[in-house]
Amino acid sequence: MNTRLALLSAVDPGVTESEIFRLALQHAMGELGALGGMIHLRGPMSALRLVSASGLPAALTRPWEIIDQEGPLAPARALHQGRGVWIAPTSGELPGSGAVSWPGSGLAAVPVFSGDRGIGALTVVTGGQGEPTVEQWGFLQAVIAWAEERMQQSPPPARPPQKELSGDRLRQALQEVRVGSWDWNVETGELIWDEAALELYGTTPAEFTGRIENWMRIVHPDDLAPTLGAAEKALRERTVFEAEYRVRRLDGTYGWTQARARATYNAQGEPVRMIGVGWESNESRSARDALSRALRHMSDGFLAVDDRWRITFLNLAAERMLGFSEEELFGRVLWELPSVRQVPDLEKHCREAAAAQQPAGFDMDTPDTGRRLHLRLVPGPDGLTLYFTDVTEIRRHEDERAAAERAAAERAARIAELTASLAKATTSRDVVDAVAQRVLPPFGATGLVVQAIEGDRAYNVGAVGYPAAFLDTINGRARVARDPVWDPISSGTPLFLSSRAEYAARYPELAARPPQAGKQAWAFMPLTVSGHTFGVCVVSFDRPRRLSDEERTLLTTTSALVAQALERARLYDAEHTRSQELQRSLLPSRLPELPACTAAARYLPAGQGMDVGGDWYDIIPLSGGQVALVVGDVMGHGLPEAATMGRLRTAVHTLADLELPPDEIMSHLNDIVGGMAEESYATCLYALYDSTTQICSVARAGHPPPAVVHPDGSVYIPELAPDPPLGAAEPPFETFEMTVPDGSLLVLYTDGLVESATREIDDGMAELARLLRAAHEGPGDMAADLERLCDTVTAGLLPAEHSTADDAALLIARLHALTDDNMASWLLPEDPRAAGQARRHIREQLHTWGLDDLTPTTELLASELVGNVVRHAKGPVRLRLLHGSELVCEVFDGSLTVPRIRRASETDEGGRGLQLVTALSRRWGTRYTATGKCIWTEQPLLGPEGPTGLPTDVLDLPFLDTEEFARDLDALTSGDQELPGPAPQ
Repeated sequence: MNTRLALLSAVDPGVTESEIFRLALQHAMGELGALGGMIHLRGPMSALRLVSASGLPAALTRPWEIIDQEGPLAPARALHQGRGVWIAPTSGELPGSGAVSWPGSGLAAVPVFSGDRGIGALTVVTGGQGEPTVEQWGFLQAVIAWAEERMQQSPPPARPPQKELSGDRLRQALQEVRVGSWDWNVETGELIWDEAALELYGTTPAEFTGRIENWMRIVHPDDLAPTLGAAEKALRERTVFEAEYRVRRLDGTYGWTQARARATYNAQGEPVRMIGVGWESNESRSARDALSRALRHMSDGFLAVDDRWRITFLNLAAERMLGFSEEELFGRVLWELPSVRQVPDLEKHCREAAAAQQPAGFDMDTPDTGRRLHLRLVPGPDGLTLYFTDVTEIRRHEDERAAAERAAAERAARIAELTASLAKATTSRDVVDAVAQRVLPPFGATGLVVQAIEGDRAYNVGAVGYPAAFLDTINGRARVARDPVWDPISSGTPLFLSSRAEYAARYPELAARPPQAGKQAWAFMPLTVSGHTFGVCVVSFDRPRRLSDEERTLLTTTSALVAQALERARLYDAEHTRSQELQRSLLPSRLPELPACTAAARYLPAGQGMDVGGDWYDIIPLSGGQVALVVGDVMGHGLPEAATMGRLRTAVHTLADLELPPDEIMSHLNDIVGGMAEESYATCLYALYDSTTQICSVARAGHPPPAVVHPDGSVYIPELAPDPPLGAAEPPFETFEMTVPDGSLLVLYTDGLVESATREIDDGMAELARLLRAAHEGPGDMAADLERLCDTVTAGLLPAEHSTADDAALLIARLHALTDDNMASWLLPEDPRAAGQARRHIREQLHTWGLDDLTPTTELLASELVGNVVRHAKGPVRLRLLHGSELVCEVFDGSLTVPRIRRASETDEGGRGLQLVTALSRRWGTRYTATGKCIWTEQPLLGPEGPTGLPTDVLDLPFLDTEEFARDLDALTSGDQELPGPAPQ
């Protein structure tokens, strides 16, 4: 809310209309930076009367005191159109301003309503800013709405009710006071006053214009609206017009007058004339004397002082309080009296009230009597009035009532606070903490134990203020016949024990338990929901404590709230545990140890109260020194999202085993997510690292880019164009390739690690880069310890004390390149000589690597693979050997035809080659390349071997004669031609 509107709303209802107008103008001018303002109210006929002005000299406002409500001026136009208007001057003068130039840039006016009827307008003179803005127009409308509401609540003219004068009393009154008569033509607005009326209404004959505007000018602004309302009501309902209002006299002061009139009507029933009389109604001397006598004998003390603090009047009660008679006190200064000087701060409060010209009141204790008086100070034009009221009994009853109300409020507040805390509690631990914080302190308790029943045993849910050894003794305690824990559970009613003696008297066989716990009083309250008791809540004290009936009722009520919250929390705990177990089962139990990379990972679930998420990661070993690193995030939380994550992880494994390029894998994943029945979306990043080329190919869908930490500690985060997630993307997917030096770190993560409600994702990624650089530059080799590095990154981005709304996954892998001396590659001819040359290359290279024992097996594998290429595929043909944790033999060709195993019969000449490859290698497969395909085999470097270097299981193959195989191999070898050198890597 606007501050000014807040100030206006704080104004008490019932203020006078002149104060309403003053405040409205003051805040309207302040908000708009206006130079001045005016308020006009509708009068009889078509006149608008100026009732309040601020900031404007009389020379400007005088022509605007009475204006035509149908005219062109801003107040009239606003009232006529029923909305705010702004008039900018087209020359140096504004209409109706006479010869005086108006300042500012224009006039802004808004209408004032009473119900559905327009009754006036508020106008401000705008400064140099010109027409008000939309917000300023809205503020003006809000001020008008406030003024309309307060005008309805303003009191009528404050005059004491008087009995209607009639008959002889009326004639006597007319003789005592001078009565003026008047005649108002309702249709034309003409007004006739006699001499007595001119005198009564403070108008000279020269000033009288014979128009109703003369009367409107002399009526007090606070009284104009109710008086006009009474006149309109009398005309509408054809009743007598009676009103009492203040008018301005010739000396500028205001005096009270009273008026009475009747109207005449034409044939159509419309009012034509109103004829009436008016007379002065100020208090007479007799009335003041009567008031003085009443004050003299009133029960409350009353005294008046002048502006010099001299006593001018006091009643009998004040005489008794001050200890002197009126004759002794009259004319004396108030502060000189001994009884006044004994009241602390009395003079200070009185002087402050007089300076502020605002009523004030306070209580004071009278010396030696023990009585309490309330002193009210009311400033007046001629001094200060003081009222003394004995409020001793009133204050005592008020204090008692306030104490009772405070106690009730505190109880309600405790229940409300506990209810709010329990409503926020998610887990059983949260419930116990809420009870410990909201229940124990108000009762002065020091211990809390909450136990739940499982079978016939009571297990601890949570505890506060108890030794761990004692909690171990009561955890899992079996049901027994007499036990303070089981008795409330069995009966369903609370049990209160106020001391150890009472405890021992009731349970003598358990008398040793209280000293173990260190407690001396207890409240055992069963936890019951829907008629089922499932546990007990024990509140205990360090000293003997007998709870009152009210405290016992409050604790019993509290236990019902705790039971409902705990039952809900236990259900959540069970569901959350199942969800987390499912999610842990869907993530890798351990990361593989590969020659191409070593890695560490972290999964961080969302903060307390959040369900399981769908973040995941994986490392998949591939052929030829390649490895796939994957991270993904299924949007949302819950079991369906966790299940979707498991399906995607399985799909990635299957697609990666097919040795598909990253962009094709992403396309297949997009189809899988898009084909799910539910509306699911997921982000994913698939990185394929080739240790032989040190090239990392990355494809992603809606996922943050990876971070690469080079060996020198520099951090590189590629700037990739944003793309939609899986389920909303449209293939093809873009593949980004980057060279990753040996020993670099590849950091993959989900958005939950770097983005939150208080941190943009770009800021989070910048913080991630800073942490990675700091880890490399810091003391010790933290970057070498990937587990420590994971902890450092997660602690820096997701501090434990800050709850998160999303789960996060982090995968950090150190990439290792396969060195040139562990790779060898040769181009082979596209004819039968290729097999012999391949065998020769293999013998020489394996001898260089010290792997002579693998030579026969590798030669046989290469002969089979190269022979298949020469016979069934097309060139160019290339042979490559990789020496890592295993020996890899690869044969490249230019064909896309994939070999498959056949089941040959005994009479078939072919069809056994791939069966031989399967038997001789640990695993083999095919992958597509940019120019064709690659058929590869893997052999372990260590293992059981036969006498010729062939695996034992191969020697037992029924179709293989080992001696003949050796002779044939030698014969093939003798036919080898001169070999070309190794092909460029």
